[in-house]
Amino acid sequence: MTVVDKPPPQPEAPGASRVAGAPARQASAVRTPARRRLLLLLAVAVMLGIAAALYFRLNRPGAAYILQLYGNVDIREVSPAFNDTGHITRLLVQEGDRVKAGQLIATLDDTRYAAALAQAEGNMRSQGQVLAKLLAGSRPEEIAEAKATMDALAVTYRNDEINYRRAEALAQTGAGTLQQRDDAKAAFAAARQQYEAARQAYILAVKGPRAEDIAAARATYQADQGAVALARRELADTKLYAPADGVVEDRILEPGDMASPTTPVYTIALTSPLWVRAYVAESDLGKIALGMPAAVTTDSFPGRVYHGWVGYISPVAEFTPKTVETPELRTALVYQVRIYVCDARNELRLGMPATVRIDLRRKPAGVAAPPGCGSPDAAPR
Repeated sequence: MTVVDKPPPQPEAPGASRVAGAPARQASAVRTPARRRLLLLLAVAVMLGIAAALYFRLNRPGAAYILQLYGNVDIREVSPAFNDTGHITRLLVQEGDRVKAGQLIATLDDTRYAAALAQAEGNMRSQGQVLAKLLAGSRPEEIAEAKATMDALAVTYRNDEINYRRAEALAQTGAGTLQQRDDAKAAFAAARQQYEAARQAYILAVKGPRAEDIAAARATYQADQGAVALARRELADTKLYAPADGVVEDRILEPGDMASPTTPVYTIALTSPLWVRAYVAESDLGKIALGMPAAVTTDSFPGRVYHGWVGYISPVAEFTPKTVETPELRTALVYQVRIYVCDARNELRLGMPATVRIDLRRKPAGVAAPPGCGSPDAAPR
């Protein structure tokens, strides 16, 4: 058996292990202060952020008294139409044009309506003369003529009466015939009736027309006046005027088209009133009141604040509109409010999203005298 002798272990040189571990300890010593400084900086930054948030939250003026709502700009629209039927001859405005109340914006062919007015005015003038004649009564010459006729027939009547008496006396004595008596009697009777007719005619000439005839003529004249007024109105209706200040959104008809009272010619967006339709939760309903001032802002004009006030609060609760997609919000009951806005620069448009801020510390101006539209930038931010 062969025995191999192992060499004895050599003792380590003093300080060798300390030399080998020195670089690791030095690196660790270098990293530890850097980590501590980084952690310290992070802690300081977090503390500063918390302090800043608390400061701004506690020092923001009236933060707890501001009710913020979100809605959309809403306006009214009108669709003016002719009150007559006919062909359009002119359209005086285009889409996008601003119009003023009472401005002429379209016309119809008025030939038929002008002729109808002329005819009605002629009938009215004719009937007016008839009424004037009745009101004036008989002329003095007509009365004198009637009296002269009556007097002439009175003479004839008395003469025929004398002849009849004479013929009757002669017939009784036989000096005259019965035929002569009968002829004289017939002439006397005819003269008497003619005289009576002339006398009644004279009386009528003195009294003048009957009150009933005057009333009937006056009624006919008034009917003719009404016909003239209607014809004038129909002629005036061949012109279409803007019902209010606004902007033309759509020109529905064109020159040559057949217009009627049921066919709109334009669609006009009214520039006043203008409001933001928003919805307030039931828990906030008691915090607002009619006439309370509000500030309105939009994304289209950042930094610009429009003066407004609460002009309408719905008396009926409703579900949140379906445009809000959150299921929890769709089942919540809300109340519609209208924030009327002053838009002196004509910047707000229908459907534009808007943010409403209501300072709950400010008292409402009241429904009878809501705030007026001053400068659009006068509302507080």
